Amino acid sequence: MYRRAFRAAFPDTIPVLMGYLAIGMAFGLMLEAIGYNFIWAFFMSLTIYAGSGQYLAVDLLKTGAALGSVALLTLIINFRHLVYGLSMLEKFQGMGLKKIYMIGALTDETYALLSSARVPDRVEPHAYYFAIAVLDHCYWIAGSVIGSVAGALIQFDTTGIDFAMTALFIVIAVDQWKNYKEHLPVFLGFGITLAAVALLGPDAMLIPALCAIVLALLLVRGRLEPGEAAPEAAEKGGR
Repeated sequence: MYRRAFRAAFPDTIPVLMGYLAIGMAFGLMLEAIGYNFIWAFFMSLTIYAGSGQYLAVDLLKTGAALGSVALLTLIINFRHLVYGLSMLEKFQGMGLKKIYMIGALTDETYALLSSARVPDRVEPHAYYFAIAVLDHCYWIAGSVIGSVAGALIQFDTTGIDFAMTALFIVIAVDQWKNYKEHLPVFLGFGITLAAVALLGPDAMLIPALCAIVLALLLVRGRLEPGEAAPEAAEKGGR
């Protein structure tokens, strides 16, 4: 069952493979540059598994930030993953203990794949979802370790390399825009974020903006058509 699921999931995760190898290597290079070797890269990617959180961790480790500050900043940056998990509870129902891993593995890119997933014929849905999550996690770990090892062997100037994460977010956003006909959530998110920045400032806007976006989406839920992808996406996903 799982062998078939992994074979079916792999082609769908290739874009994430390309992105995670790139940004994972960037993280590994940055971590190695401040004196932490590939063992740190491996276990941070295995347990933390949050791209933006790990990028932040590099700066925090470099400056010797207090544990309380680390915990608070990590919560703020990764707060969106709580929303991801809540929105996937119904899809993960019946997965047993694997549901705990699935919620923890909901990165932005994995969430994008799972939220639009069209399970191929003769593949068990829960096994397919699990395969996507595991493959994406392995890609991130591999990229981090490769980057760290490369950083130890070759001298790199890591200035600006953290933009790789922003670039991947842009690619994912463009792909979602092209694949879905309903763009109301995008406009809501964009408008609420701008309002939060204007009212609260960039340092205090994240959690209020996320809460407001969730509330707005709940209010307009009846107008949305979740899971309905554009014809191009449907043809690509339906094998």
